[in-house]
Amino acid sequence: MVANAVQIRLSVNGESHDLEVEPRTLLVYALRDDIGLTGTNIGCDSSSCGACTVLVDGRSVKSCTMLAVQAEGAEITTIEGLAATSDGDGLHPMQQAFHEYHGLQCGYCTPGMILASVSLIDEYPDLDESGVREGLEGNLCRCTGYNNIVKAVLQVAGKEA
Repeated sequence: MVANAVQIRLSVNGESHDLEVEPRTLLVYALRDDIGLTGTNIGCDSSSCGACTVLVDGRSVKSCTMLAVQAEGAEITTIEGLAATSDGDGLHPMQQAFHEYHGLQCGYCTPGMILASVSLIDEYPDLDESGVREGLEGNLCRCTGYNNIVKAVLQVAGKEA
């Protein structure tokens, strides 16, 4: 039993999860510790790096800045559930593009970078290279894989990579 716990129901990757959390529990910890979805990484705990990015109702959110109780009633998509949102079998088109363009190196930023990229294209479908770079500036790649990441995003956006 958690002190001052509240009951919440989170919809994550199309599945409902009933949780008992402290009101101050961050969404990233509810996803990782309570639900067991460890693809959402913790990089800085201060919203500086974007490794914890998930989609909340289709929009990218740094889950280290959102309380789990704030996500109740929303549809949350993590990297583990992204492929299920694609039209075909296998990987989501953004995941496939990151693979094809080698848009990952150590891989730590990759889940957040992919989810932020999906949201970016949904919000701004007519992107160019500078728009991708500006749109992803809140997600850091410490391995400096930005050129290949930009190419992958442009390919999914239907632009020349």
